[in-house]
Amino acid sequence: MDAEAVVRDLCEAFSRTDVEELPGFFAPDAIYEKIPVGRFEGHAEIRGTLEEFFGPEVSVRMEILALVSDGTRVCLERVTHFETAAGRFALPVMAIFEVDDAGKVTGWRDYFDRKQAGLD
Repeated sequence: MDAEAVVRDLCEAFSRTDVEELPGFFAPDAIYEKIPVGRFEGHAEIRGTLEEFFGPEVSVRMEILALVSDGTRVCLERVTHFETAAGRFALPVMAIFEVDDAGKVTGWRDYFDRKQAGLD
């Protein structure tokens, strides 16, 4: 299992905006925390929050700035670029992923300030 490859693949999957594909990256009891927003546990809750990213007039691209790993944990500095009918914005994010031996994400914590993207 290559945790770095799993995280890179997950970031690439966002650009396809296929909400059916994304839960497959997660273990059934995974936890996704958007630190300033909330905590989401399990496929249904994670899918629900990820659906907020996507829509017919939305594109998303995660630009990886730095990535380091200790084997099962991956720290990722990125900029998430959004393009919507309302305009474009970019959100700088620091994230920590935990990946199990089966190559599934068990934990994902995103740290960001919504004000940087003009969201608050």
